[in-house]
Amino acid sequence: MNSLISSKLPKDFYQRDAAELAPDLIGKIFCRKLSSGIIAGRIVEVEAYDGRVDEASHSFGGITRRNEVMFGGGGFLYVYFTYGMYYCCNVVAGIKGTGQGVLIRGIEPIEGIALMSRNRYGRRKVTGQEKINLTSGPGKICIAFGITKKNNGVDLTGDRIFLAEGGDADNFSVVCSQRIGIKKSRELEWRFFIEGNNYVTKHKLNKTFKTFGSQ
Repeated sequence: MNSLISSKLPKDFYQRDAAELAPDLIGKIFCRKLSSGIIAGRIVEVEAYDGRVDEASHSFGGITRRNEVMFGGGGFLYVYFTYGMYYCCNVVAGIKGTGQGVLIRGIEPIEGIALMSRNRYGRRKVTGQEKINLTSGPGKICIAFGITKKNNGVDLTGDRIFLAEGGDADNFSVVCSQRIGIKKSRELEWRFFIEGNNYVTKHKLNKTFKTFGSQ
């Protein structure tokens, strides 16, 4: 844990446009410190949202009570409830007032797997397939990490929920595609993920991606 804290990402890391920040989040470590232990995993899939140009973003219509955290400037956690069932968590991006965020869609567990399993399945032991299913989707991530609306607005430079350096950025390939499950601004290729990683959301777009940075 001490090594994770020492490599915690600073506030200015987040204070740039969501579409620029999003691919740089791939490979970073998402950490949660609980009284029962530490939960941590490598970010393998994200989606950028920018209300200035993006009709699919919660912030597109301006600031509201629901989305106000998105306008607070980069480095906070934006948590929302969806489908009347699940919480999803986002890393707020950009400078204050711009309404940007990056949805965390997939995480590969690396620490506290028994705690994640207890949160997801009500038991500490998992099969191989259950482990893959722990955090391969935004709703699953929040359940496994115990994230709810109470965590909305958390400062990611604190010691309870934060992001840290991954340390092996050269060991994977980042690719991009259109985002999943939206009807507006679908032309934006703002979904980024690690090619071939088991914890990436299973979707037909996984077969139609392109290498990030290619034209």
